[in-house]
Amino acid sequence: MLKIIQMAGLAAGLLIAVAATAPQFAQAQAQQSPPAASSEPATAPAAAPAARPATATATEVVENPYGLQALWQGGDIVARITLGILVIMSMGSWYVIITKVYEQAKMGAQARAAEKAFWKAPSVRQGAEGLKTGSPFRFIAESGLEASSTHTGLLGNVDLNTWVTMSIQRAIDNVHSRTQDGLVFLATVGSTAPFVGLFGTVWGIYHALTAIGIAGQASIDKVAGPVGEALIMTALGLAVAVPAVLGYNWLIRRNKTAMDQVRGFGADLHAVLMSGPKAAAHAAHVAAPARG
Repeated sequence: MLKIIQMAGLAAGLLIAVAATAPQFAQAQAQQSPPAASSEPATAPAAAPAARPATATATEVVENPYGLQALWQGGDIVARITLGILVIMSMGSWYVIITKVYEQAKMGAQARAAEKAFWKAPSVRQGAEGLKTGSPFRFIAESGLEASSTHTGLLGNVDLNTWVTMSIQRAIDNVHSRTQDGLVFLATVGSTAPFVGLFGTVWGIYHALTAIGIAGQASIDKVAGPVGEALIMTALGLAVAVPAVLGYNWLIRRNKTAMDQVRGFGADLHAVLMSGPKAAAHAAHVAAPARG
């Protein structure tokens, strides 16, 4: 009977042990078994995003709302007239500067031609005819010859030396007057262009103050246009005046060099013209005792 009881207890302990280890064993088998195939098709991994094509860096062009074009389109009649006056002054100044530089270079070439050919001629008449028409040196030579040939009548009462000197000096003054053409315009532009630009500046500031008064506040969008207009006018006035002043001083200096050559030619011509009558008088004085 005792053995039967022991056998029954042992069997009960074995059942309890098996019941406790069965769930752990089933869980281990579930982990080791391969996963079942899904009924839904496996989706492919998402493709990597395509690389963006390299594009050239575009430069954004921002239109200047306060430039010269805006000044012309947005300005009133007074601003446009002021701008037009400055443009005319600038064009006239550059025209005078370029023209005078060409004329002075041409005059220098004529001076070299007179120095080279005139004094080697057998007579003053032939030397003058050898110079180009329109040359100031030919004009002076012809004036001296005309003074020598017209020393008759009432003019004969004037000393020949004085008369020839006056004629040559008058011709030199005429040449000097022609070299001064256009310089008055440069002087006028150089002295008045800054004030014309200043007038445009004052007019622009007036518009700025008017815009502030109408708006009731000094916002940048109300005053930027008129103030920019004023500054542009100031800059234009200076840009017109500075080349005119510099060109005037430069041309005056070049004219001085050219006129020194003209005066030297006139002095030498006067000496040559005066040597003719003196030589003739000296020959007649020498021949008179010989005949006696």
